[in-house]
Amino acid sequence: MMKKIFTLVFFSSFLISCKCAKTYSVSKLDGTWELNYISGPRIAFDGLYPNKKPTIQFDTKTNQVSGNASCNSYTGKLVVDGNKIDFTQPMAVTKMMCLDGLQGEQTYLSTLQKITSYDVTDDGKTLNFISGDIAMMRFTKK
Repeated sequence: MMKKIFTLVFFSSFLISCKCAKTYSVSKLDGTWELNYISGPRIAFDGLYPNKKPTIQFDTKTNQVSGNASCNSYTGKLVVDGNKIDFTQPMAVTKMMCLDGLQGEQTYLSTLQKITSYDVTDDGKTLNFISGDIAMMRFTKK
């Protein structure tokens, strides 16, 4: 009897003391996402992206990330570990002449480099990019 009580107390205390951390499934990133919020600029979102909103596309099977920064396209290696994500690796970016939205494109690409982690909502429809503990960018699934 004493052995059963000890076992019960041991497992109960183990379960209570464990941290219930959110698990991150990298495959939740797969697909195309469209930007609908970016922090920092003093210009309204629609003013930054008058013609086309930036997109980001993840392919976790090939570890590739690509997208459109509102005018130019970009592509690079996907570096992700749990909920940590790194966009500081060099990316290939096209060099088209962009008359509208150049400031928005520069803001998007420079903010992307500051991102340190991500979070996908439970319904899988919203992707947040975070720098430290500040949500810097928000995307919706396309």
